[in-house]
Order: sequence, then structure tokens, then C-alpha cells
Amino acid sequence: MSDSPAARLQALFEGHRLTPTQRRIAHCMVRGAAEVPFLSSVELADLAGVSQPSVTRFAVALGFDGYPALRRHLREVAPAERASAVQEDSYNEYQQAVLGEIENLRQLAEMLADPAPVEEAGRLLAASTPLPVLGLRAASSQARGFAYFAAKVHPDVRLLDEGGSMMEDRIDAALYEGATALLCFALPRHPREVVDTLERARKAGLTVVTVADSAFAPVARHSDLLIPAPVGTGLAFDTACAPMLLGRVLLEAMADALPDAQARLEAFDTRAASRGLFVE
Repeated sequence: MSDSPAARLQALFEGHRLTPTQRRIAHCMVRGAAEVPFLSSVELADLAGVSQPSVTRFAVALGFDGYPALRRHLREVAPAERASAVQEDSYNEYQQAVLGEIENLRQLAEMLADPAPVEEAGRLLAASTPLPVLGLRAASSQARGFAYFAAKVHPDVRLLDEGGSMMEDRIDAALYEGATALLCFALPRHPREVVDTLERARKAGLTVVTVADSAFAPVARHSDLLIPAPVGTGLAFDTACAPMLLGRVLLEAMADALPDAQARLEAFDTRAASRGLFVE
């Protein structure tokens, strides 16, 4: 497991039952792990969009006497020097958004230093036929992209990217036909329907693998295996380079666990060539 400031913060929060507001603070702290040890409780509250008393209660929930004690602890585990702010004043908002995504990808790379969760997810997804892939609203493009490529190596992929009253029927049909796992992409803002769907899917016996923006996302308590990939919040609409890349990593892990994946890919290439499907 990575020994980055973000990873150490993540380890500090794990095992604690946090309220939605406290999960929001935790998520904010993980995203700004290098800067947080130098913030006052008021500054952290403003950054997370919560009240100052909420920050104090959060520190107590983690077992500290208050926020000052938590901050002292964070300074002990943080790097000796405060990370530079990437010369924020010298970059415009578009550049800052790109730099923010680069940092998100760096965090993802550090997390992938331990490949075990992704490899486990790949085995679970490969073993499920059919394989439902869920993603609503902001996460629909992530689910659709995964399903498009997964269908080239997996025999039966079911994309669930439209909500509504038919969702439960489609989950039931997948279960009836032998599904054992469900892959979910969950990004903010988190639709209530996704949370409800995962709760029903687990109760029905499906193993839920989730890609979410944070280990503290609302879908966490309804996931058997959650792998986090942060989103960028520097623009009016969130950016999701890290979740997209994590989806491709899961595809690779799933393909590695499918014995005939390479044969399927070669067969597809042969058919595509015979049809003149792509322009060289």
C-alpha cells in the first residue's frame, strides 16, 4: 500500500463510522492531504463546505480531544515541508483544472501500488455471466465506456445506464440468468436510485464492485469492494479522468482472468478487417 500523505489519511479514517457530513470532511482532507495539516478548523470547514463545529465533532469521532490534537497528529505524519501550491497564482483556471487532474492520477497510481483489490475485482467480474454494469447520470459515460470494451472479451455484458421502474426487473433478470457480480460506477452527485439499486442487488445475492470518487461515498456501505478514484472539482462540472482510467485498469484485470479473452479479441480483429470496419 502507498505511504503517501493521502494514503496515511485514508488509513486514519478507515474503521470509523462517519456521518455523511464527516465523510465529506474526510474526502476533502484526503484530496488536500499535503495542505490540511496547516489549515485551521475554520479554513477546513470552509474548504469542505461544512460548519466549524462539524470539524470539531469529526476530530472527536476519530478519537482526538479536538481539532488541534488532530492537526498535531497530521503534522507528524505529513511531509516536513508544506507542499507548494503549484504556484496557483501563475496558472489560469483551466490550467489549474488540468493540474488537479494530474494530481488525481498521481493518487490513483499510488493506490495501484497494491494491485490486489483490482485483481480481485477482475476475478469477480470475469466470473459473472451475465455481467451487469451500472452507471447513472454523471457516471453513465464511465459505465458505457467500460461496457463497450468489456463486450469484446466478456460473453454477456449488460449496461444499466438508464434509471426508472425497470431497473429492478433488469437486475432480477441478470440474477436469474446466472449473474454473481455487479460493477457500479458512482460519481457525484450521487443519485439516490444508485444507492437503492446497490442495496437491493446485494440483498439479492450479487457481489457489488464499485468505482467511486471516494471511499466515503454514499455507495460505500452497499459495496463489497470499493476502489476509489478522485474526481476533479476545479471547473463548473466535475472531471473524471481517474475514474475513467481505473475503469480501463479493471478491464485489463478482468481480461487477464478470462481464459479466452485474447482469442475473442483476435476474432474481433479478423471480423473487423474482413468488413473494412476501420480506416487504417
